[in-house]
Amino acid sequence: MPASRSPSRGANASSNRAALGSSTRGAPGPAGHGIRGASRNQPQPPGSGSSRRFYWALAVVAAAIVAAMTVAALPASLLARFLPPGVAAGDFSGTLWHGSAGKLRVDGRDWGALEWRLHPGALLALQLAADVHWVKVSFVLDAAITADRKGFAARGVHGGGSLGDLGDLGVAPGWRGAVEVAFPEVTSDYTRLSSLVGDLKVMGVGSPQVAGGADLGGYDLGFAPGAIDAQGNVSASLADTGGPIEVRAQVRYSPADRRGLLSGTLRERAGIPAALRDQLNSLAQLKPRDAEGRIPAELEFRL
Repeated sequence: MPASRSPSRGANASSNRAALGSSTRGAPGPAGHGIRGASRNQPQPPGSGSSRRFYWALAVVAAAIVAAMTVAALPASLLARFLPPGVAAGDFSGTLWHGSAGKLRVDGRDWGALEWRLHPGALLALQLAADVHWVKVSFVLDAAITADRKGFAARGVHGGGSLGDLGDLGVAPGWRGAVEVAFPEVTSDYTRLSSLVGDLKVMGVGSPQVAGGADLGGYDLGFAPGAIDAQGNVSASLADTGGPIEVRAQVRYSPADRRGLLSGTLRERAGIPAALRDQLNSLAQLKPRDAEGRIPAELEFRL
């Protein structure tokens, strides 16, 4: 009867809907997953990866800005906490960003004073960069410094001053002269020099211990690419730039034992002071002149 068939059809419809739901949830998709699993593996919207990179870069820039602002506010005296062994500084002024140390000592020796100005942009590359200004009495040097965990580099090193003002740094007492420094590049790995390229010139050199203080002229100490070997030893060429003595020599210096050797030839020029000529003639008694009148010479020194 119709009344008796209606409940059966309703029951069957409910059963079919339940079976469809069960079948839909368990039906495997193309990759062997259910429809819900397939929905989790849908491709991400275009540009989502680049958006993450943009926000990451923005976070790095923000962190660098915060670091720069912090450095700009901190006192310069905090630098004393980060100095390596053997280096001491005092009489600070300014901030870590732009400051100075009026007293600088290295291994107990007076190294004058130092002023610096940091470049915050280098922090983005995890580097420290600064312009530095070093003064010792009348002697002045300027350079651009960069440093990271591997080492440091000084570029555009230039300046000069009186040779006599470097007595605390190893120059023998009594020596005089004007010094000019020009080093396009100096690098180090913090343990020793890695490269040294440039020139150190002195003019009007003299000492009371040599020929009664006579003017010895000017000289150029040149450092070519490759001047530093694998052991850190330094090689340079030495030539006069005019004066009473013609000099052609090579210099080798070992920082490990702080000893050096100058070897080359000497020859007097016209107008040489009598006291200096007498000293050269005495030297020629020990080492005879060559065919062109040059005197072989070797001089050991310590710095």
